[in-house]
Amino acid sequence: MVQNPARRTALVDAAIEVLARDGARGLTFRAVDEEAGVPKGTASNYFANRDDLLTQAGRHVHQRMGPDFAELAETMKAPPTRELDFELLRATMRRLEDDRTGYLALLELRLEATRRPELRAALTETIRSNLAENIRFHLDSGLPGDRWTVVLLYFALTGLAVEKLTVPDVLADFDPDELVGTVIDRILPAGQGGNPAKRDRG
Repeated sequence: MVQNPARRTALVDAAIEVLARDGARGLTFRAVDEEAGVPKGTASNYFANRDDLLTQAGRHVHQRMGPDFAELAETMKAPPTRELDFELLRATMRRLEDDRTGYLALLELRLEATRRPELRAALTETIRSNLAENIRFHLDSGLPGDRWTVVLLYFALTGLAVEKLTVPDVLADFDPDELVGTVIDRILPAGQGGNPAKRDRG
């Protein structure tokens, strides 16, 4: 059958909603059809099997949580300083918070990938590619630090996102912006200045 790309995207978005709400075990073609509000059997016409649906969801969720390129271009007009690093990380964290459903679905996919080699391979390829692109972007933009800076910031932000979006009360006593600023302060080379979040407050 001829497939409609817009409907395919809507089905993948519906799969992400189901993953975030019901977990990987709740992801069925019927559940996706119901979430998307389409006739029964629609999802099965677009995806070869459940593994295909999981893999497509894994690829799409990263695109869905990516930056708005017009906003990014505007942000990148600033000088390549620690303050710009702070703004980029803060914007990333806010995107994850705004699409909490997408991030929870990604966590479900990561867990399911430990049991599904095909999904693990797809996620590995996507995440490695994203990390490589982040390293390239950082270096080409002249931002402080080197490739290891990007890797360490990636790990720090990943850990912060897991806590904040799953058990937020763990960090209830910490200001989110100050946390991000402290991450930059501790990871970037010494002599680059103090916590950007604190300096923002004067």
